[in-house]
Amino acid sequence: MATPPRNAISPTRAEDYPEWYQQVVKAADLAEASAVRGCMVIKPWGYALWERIQGQLDRMFKDTGHSNAYFPLFIPLRYLQREADHVEGFAKECAVVTHHRLEADEEGQLVPAAELDEPYVVRPTSETIIGETYAKWVQSYRDLPVLINQWANVVRWELRPRLFLRTVEFLWQEGHTAHETAEEAQQETRQMLDVYTTFAEEHMAMPVVAGEKTAAERFPGAVDTYTVEAMMQDRKALQAGTSHFMGQNFARACDISFSGRDGAISHAWTTSWGVSTRLVGGVIMSHGDDDGAVLPPRLAPHQVTILPIYKSDEQRAEVLAYCQSLVASLAEQSYAGEPVRADIDDRDLRGGEKNWQAIKRGVPIRVEVGPRDIAADAVSVGRRDRAPRDRDSLPRAAFVAAMADTLAGMQAGLLERARQLRAENTTAVRSLDELRELFNDGEGGFALAPMAPDADLRPETAAALGELKVSARCMPLSPEALGVDLPTDLPCVFGSTEDARPTLLARAY
Repeated sequence: MATPPRNAISPTRAEDYPEWYQQVVKAADLAEASAVRGCMVIKPWGYALWERIQGQLDRMFKDTGHSNAYFPLFIPLRYLQREADHVEGFAKECAVVTHHRLEADEEGQLVPAAELDEPYVVRPTSETIIGETYAKWVQSYRDLPVLINQWANVVRWELRPRLFLRTVEFLWQEGHTAHETAEEAQQETRQMLDVYTTFAEEHMAMPVVAGEKTAAERFPGAVDTYTVEAMMQDRKALQAGTSHFMGQNFARACDISFSGRDGAISHAWTTSWGVSTRLVGGVIMSHGDDDGAVLPPRLAPHQVTILPIYKSDEQRAEVLAYCQSLVASLAEQSYAGEPVRADIDDRDLRGGEKNWQAIKRGVPIRVEVGPRDIAADAVSVGRRDRAPRDRDSLPRAAFVAAMADTLAGMQAGLLERARQLRAENTTAVRSLDELRELFNDGEGGFALAPMAPDADLRPETAAALGELKVSARCMPLSPEALGVDLPTDLPCVFGSTEDARPTLLARAY
């Protein structure tokens, strides 16, 4: 076997995909494990990527009429107990605070000193405490709709943590809205699902399947749950965002009631929707290669990294001046409604090391500038969607003028490549035997199969799915978009007598 290049990620995706992912996160300097088991330190490059995700989504939320607010980290335990399905769904993941104040014991060790009057749960999600607040805010139909989002951290106790994908503490946004009618709340639920779909495909270059969750996969306490599901390069599914129609369940539990237009008292109709820092993991697993991360230009904190090359102080001054003017010229170019983002890496490191760090971090464009380039008024350009040693020498003016088209082409190319992967690994399945053949003997991927929406509540169905380590990801809203032929009149592959719907089945993160 040939020896891999010194700077390549080891192991490769083909050799050990889960370990490859961990090594890319490390090599790209995105995050690292913390001293608190299951938690992570998000490093500056990783947090800058999250800020890009956050900033673009935040604009989309505000464009659809939402405002940001903030609610407490601690939730009284009695609040969670108000909605039975909700508390049952989250009970095993809750971190609970029972004491306050520390005191030294006889041996000088700090111990909890005073028990709280009632326990507090560290926020796993905020439906109940936000519902309690909305109950104070909403008195009349004139107070509706309430359209609030919050950017926050949450805690859910994870037994098998993995950086970005599943950690005990993670960052997210959670939207919570209250409406006068069921129709308005349902429209809100679908609107936000569309926002997530648009963001995933146009910003992350990550194609998703939008659909409704089956009964067993529904959010605890929701009437309907919608999701966007993406295929990673190992053909597993990643849930990339969810939007929930809560009906009046939480409004009744929290007494969010209002005087209607006819004077009658009614409960509001509510929704919730959210995405998290697992989107960073989705970007890595959708586009990364055996050299490191590959970032879509719309999300990359820096779209261009300029690497100055010089041998003396005199050359340094000349080269840096040229690089700075190049940054200014690029900033005058616009891509996706923003100035092109470029930076200069002038750290005291060897040029090859800086070049490979930029590759591993996934910077879309790398530019080397030395005295010879300045003399020719040219730049040496490497692109992250090409081989590391594939470089072009381009006239500076032409390079700058073409930047927007170059970045747009790279963004589109990543999306098309991911769509092709999904198309090649999506199979129509018409029976349980075919499902077993695909996941036990075949390559897996996405299976589109006829399934009753509540079939996975049956023990025999749950057992069959568990045997295959497969779950029902969603019932696609547009199954034909997956490009496979599945007749609509087939019976449920799990034997349910209820009407079946085309359902996406996959192994998942």
